[in-house]
Amino acid sequence: MNTYILNVSCVSTRGIVAAITGLLAEKGCNIVDSSQFDDLNTGMFFMRLTFTSEQGVGIQEITEAFEPVQKKFGMISDFHSGDTKMKVLLMVSRFGHCLNDLLYRWKIGALPIEIVGVVSNHVDYQKVVVNHDIPFHHIPVTKANKPQAEARIMDVVEQTGTELIVLARYMQILSDQMCQKMSGKIINIHHSFLPSFKGANPYKQAFERGVKLIGATAHYVTADLDEGPIIEQDVARITHAQSAEDYISIGRDVESQVLARAIHAHIHHRTFINGNRTVVFPASPGSFVSERMG
Repeated sequence: MNTYILNVSCVSTRGIVAAITGLLAEKGCNIVDSSQFDDLNTGMFFMRLTFTSEQGVGIQEITEAFEPVQKKFGMISDFHSGDTKMKVLLMVSRFGHCLNDLLYRWKIGALPIEIVGVVSNHVDYQKVVVNHDIPFHHIPVTKANKPQAEARIMDVVEQTGTELIVLARYMQILSDQMCQKMSGKIINIHHSFLPSFKGANPYKQAFERGVKLIGATAHYVTADLDEGPIIEQDVARITHAQSAEDYISIGRDVESQVLARAIHAHIHHRTFINGNRTVVFPASPGSFVSERMG
């Protein structure tokens, strides 16, 4: 018995759910989980279905049978195998808390992904990565060689079949061309003090201003720096008794958790880009990792 995921988005109209569920029932499929959302502001409809094929009907036959439904409603739709692990490329600079956290979650199975490599503009974490039997790609970046460095990164993406790039505190700005080519396939993490605390030492700036909440935001990368559609956010409360070093430690912990949850949502096809926003459906019942990991 095979498990599949169907993602659908289209203009909202009557009869969409009936058409989808009717087709799956006709093909001997059993719906295990279903989430849907009508955006009343944009008139768009989003749906995610998990279903099993219980009569030996293959995904190719189901996909072909689904084409008339897709055309009728003008849908953007994708079928995914529930057993296939997404190929993920991690990128990091000199802050390794998110990288180490992701490697641990991957190792224990909390993030069921295939890490195809780690790219870094430094060599600080080369040994850590290699010890996990993961290819490490040292690609230095300077003002003079930035286009060439990015071309090398894209070579790694194409050679490994990368489906998702994760900027695990990679401190280089990607070009507009790369952002457009990998649209919806790059996730970044940053502290939520932007734009209030831009530039160097945001946690020090936050400490000096006496903030009471530290946060982190995971979002899809666009050409607009740190302004892509938000996938996941969280905060931690701070008191006057904590130091600037405490802010950094707490902030990095929040960043790691938020990034992991955003990746978890993406690899399970629970996210839809909806203009400048996202629709993120909750984790399916029985998911190995709960929606709030950490």
